[in-house]
Amino acid sequence: MEKIASFTIDHIKLQPGIYVSRKDKVGMETLTTFDLRMTSPNEEPVMNTAEMHTIEHLAATFLRNHADWKERVIYFGPMGCRTGFYLILAGDLESPDIVPLMQEMYEFIATFEGDVPGASAKDCGNYLDMNLPMAKFLAHKYLTEILDNISENRLTYPL
Repeated sequence: MEKIASFTIDHIKLQPGIYVSRKDKVGMETLTTFDLRMTSPNEEPVMNTAEMHTIEHLAATFLRNHADWKERVIYFGPMGCRTGFYLILAGDLESPDIVPLMQEMYEFIATFEGDVPGASAKDCGNYLDMNLPMAKFLAHKYLTEILDNISENRLTYPL
């Protein structure tokens, strides 16, 4: 069996950033999958499920309500390795195209107050597995340490 593309990235060299993971054609449309890497794989501790679940709820709500991007959002969800998230957007896009959107989204998460959207038994299959304070901490860390002054080497996968 062939190794899939995401397993060919050198995860020893990979650092937090925004990367184009893949582009797929669906009919006439290009879908761009972004790797939103929040922690350094195999170097930093992975994120716990509660904070990842909270980030997922907040980010998905933010993205699907965004005035300029909501019609292009296909998917937002966690990586199985718990080092980041995948975002799929309609369009042939590059990492710099979404930096302002990610800055806005992570600012929204880092400063969120109130009840997490969809965090109820009626709305979610695991609503008790949430950690808003830690989600806010991690969002603030990613925003201030990576997104606010993102460099080219954090926008292109390492060779």
